[in-house]
Amino acid sequence: MKKSFITRIAAGFAAIAMITAAGSCGNGNANDKKSSESTTKASDSPAQTSSDQSLQKVLDSKQLVLGLDASFPPMGFTNESGEIVGFDIDVAQAVCDKMGITLVKQPIDWEKKEEDLNLGKIDCIWNGMSINDTRKQAMNLSEAYMNNEMIFVVPGNSDVKSMDDLKGKTVGVQTGSTAEEILNNWEKHDTITITALEDNVTLLNQMELGFSDAVFLDSIVANYFITENKKDYVVLPGNLEQEEYAVGFRKNDQALRDEVQKILVELKADGTLARISTKWFGKDITTVK
Repeated sequence: MKKSFITRIAAGFAAIAMITAAGSCGNGNANDKKSSESTTKASDSPAQTSSDQSLQKVLDSKQLVLGLDASFPPMGFTNESGEIVGFDIDVAQAVCDKMGITLVKQPIDWEKKEEDLNLGKIDCIWNGMSINDTRKQAMNLSEAYMNNEMIFVVPGNSDVKSMDDLKGKTVGVQTGSTAEEILNNWEKHDTITITALEDNVTLLNQMELGFSDAVFLDSIVANYFITENKKDYVVLPGNLEQEEYAVGFRKNDQALRDEVQKILVELKADGTLARISTKWFGKDITTVK
C-alpha cells in the first residue's frame, strides 16, 4: 500500500515534469521562430548587414579625396595659376556639391594609382582613366562616361603621314597608361623605338624639341592640347584602339561607387554634364545614360 502510494506520487511528479518540459520546448520553438524572423528581417536591411562603410566614411569626413595625374588636360591638370582644373574636376565638384561634401584634389604618381587607392590615400581615381580588363579586376569601376581613341601625333613638318611611316621612328608614351600597354601590344611595336615618360604634356614638349618623332596618347588630350596651345601638330589618320573613361573605386567600395554613379545620372538628366562638357569641348560628348 505504502509502495503503491509512493509510486503514484512519483508518477505524478514525472507527469508534471513532462508537462513542464513540453511547455518549455513549445516556448523555445516560438522564441526560436521569433529570433529567426528577426534575423531574417535584419538581413533584409543593407544598413545592418553590409560591412561596406565607404559612402558613410566619405560623408562623415565631409570630403572626397580624388586621385589624379595633374598633367592630363583637359580632364585634370594644373593651370598657370597653380590650380588643378579640368573637365573631370568640374564634374567631381558637381557630384560633391550634391553630396554636401568638399572635393580634395590629390595629385598622384599615375603608375602607383592602384596602390594609393588600396592604401586609402585617395577615395577614387578620376582623371580620364580608360577601362581595360586589368583595371576591371583591380578596381570597382563606374559606368563609362566618355569615349576616347588612342592615336599618334606628329609635328606639322614631319615626313610621317600615316602609321605605316612610323617604322624606324621614336614614339613617346606615358608610363603606366593604357596607351603604353596598347603600344607595346601593337603588331608593329618592334619596328619603332618606344620612349616612356611620366606625362603627356612632357612627351609632347619633348617631341617638339626633337627628342621623339611622335607621341601615342588619348585623342581627347591631343586635340585639346593642340587647340588650346595653337600647336602645329598633326593627328595621324586612324587609331589603334577605341576606349571609354570611367571612375575607379576600391574593389569593395560599392556604396560609394553607386552613390557617385547615381548622381552622375542625375547630372546628365538636369543638363549639368552637358554644360560642363560644352565648356571644355564645345559640345556634350558625355555618354552617361
